[in-house]
Amino acid sequence: MSVSFGRPQALSPVHRSGAVLILALGVACSPQPRVNETASSIPTGAGAVADDPSPQNLSAGREVFRFDTFGDEQFWTDTARMHEVVQKSVSPATALSVGLKVDADAIPPDVAAAIKAGKVDLNDPATTVTLLKLNAVVGLKGTVTTVNGKDNLTRLGITCALCHSTVDNAFSKGIGHRKDGWPNRDLNVGAIIALSPAITPAQKAVYNSWGPGKYDPRFNIDGKSTPLVLPPAYGLAHVRNETYTAEGPISYWNAYVAVTQMHGHGNFSDPRLPIDIRQTPDMVGPKLGSLRAYQHSIEAPAPPPGSFDNAASVRGRVVFNQNCITCHVGANNTDNNSGVLHTASETGQGPAYALRTANKAYRTTPLRGLWQHAPYFHDGSAATLEEVVAHYNNIRRLNLSDAQQRDLVQYLKSL
Repeated sequence: MSVSFGRPQALSPVHRSGAVLILALGVACSPQPRVNETASSIPTGAGAVADDPSPQNLSAGREVFRFDTFGDEQFWTDTARMHEVVQKSVSPATALSVGLKVDADAIPPDVAAAIKAGKVDLNDPATTVTLLKLNAVVGLKGTVTTVNGKDNLTRLGITCALCHSTVDNAFSKGIGHRKDGWPNRDLNVGAIIALSPAITPAQKAVYNSWGPGKYDPRFNIDGKSTPLVLPPAYGLAHVRNETYTAEGPISYWNAYVAVTQMHGHGNFSDPRLPIDIRQTPDMVGPKLGSLRAYQHSIEAPAPPPGSFDNAASVRGRVVFNQNCITCHVGANNTDNNSGVLHTASETGQGPAYALRTANKAYRTTPLRGLWQHAPYFHDGSAATLEEVVAHYNNIRRLNLSDAQQRDLVQYLKSL
C-alpha cells in the first residue's frame, strides 16, 4: 500500500531516484535488485537462490511476515500520524468495517469471553488500542504505553500480513485464526490511508476511489491510479516472477513493497523504473531470505469438498488442455517461467497499468486456489470464473459451447 503526500519528489540524498517521493502504505510483501539476489538473477527467476527450509528459518520468516515493520513506524507515526487517528477514531467496529482482521489466538480467554458476552465496547477506540497492545490486529504493530492507568498508542507500523493475510472468522466475522498468504479482499486500503490527517483532499479522493481488496503500488511513484486486486501470497514456490507484470521474483517485490510502499528502512534499486533508495541501517535486506522461504512454504488452499462438480471438471480439463495450455503451461500453469510476457492486446486487458511498469506487458498468472480469491485479472474486472472463461472465449476466439464453458469453470474451481 502506498500513500503519496503531494507530487512525487526526492526525499533526501538517501532517498534518491528518478521518481521516489514520500510514499505511504505498502502492500504485502512479495519486490528486483539489491535484495539477497543479484541484479543479473532477478529478472529471470525465483529459482536463482535456494531457500533454507529449516524449521528455524521458516519460523523466522513467519515472524517477519506477520510482525516485522522494517522500521516503517517512522513514516506511519511521524509523517502520516496514523497512531493519532487510531487512538481517537478507530473503534473495533470501524476497523472491521474497513476489512482489518483480528487474530483470535492473540486474545486471552477472559477477554474473548467478555467479547462474546457483550461486555466489551466494540465502538470504543480504546478497545482497538487494547487489541494492538495484545498484538492481535493482523498486519498492524502498535507500541502502547500506560500513563496513569490509561493506554496510549505512541507508535504504529504495518507488516506484510496487513494485505496478505486474513482470518477464518471462527470467532466472529473478521475475528478468527490467521490464514497467511490469503489476500485480504475485504481490506479497504485506500479508505484507511484516507484517514491520515497529512494528505490532501485530492489525494483522499483517489484513495477512497479504490474500494475493498484493491491497491495501487505505483501511485506514490508516478501519481497515476490504476489499482490492482491484492494477489495471493501462497503457492509461489515454483513460480519465477510474482508480480502481475513480472519485474522479478518474490524478494524483488518484497523489497519494493517494504521500502517504497510500507516505508521500511532499507534499500531498493531498479534502474528500469528508475528507483534507487539506500538507507542505513538496512532493516529489510537481511530478512528477505527467511521471508522468501516462509512464503514459498505456504501452499495454495485445496478447494473445499463439494465446491465443484467432479465429473464436469474432468471434462473441463480436456477443454483446458485443448485451448489454454499454450500459455498456462506446465505444473505451475504459466509460460512466464520461460520468460514469456504478453501484451495487453493479446489478453484483452487494459494496458494502463502495464505501461507504468518496467516490462510494459503482463505475465500469464499461475492458476492456484482460484476458488478462493475472486475477483480475477489484475484489475478485478472479472467477478467470477464464468466471466473469465467468457472473456477468453471471446478474445481468443475459442468457439467453446456453453457446455464446454461450464465444464471449464468447474475444472478451474478444482485447481
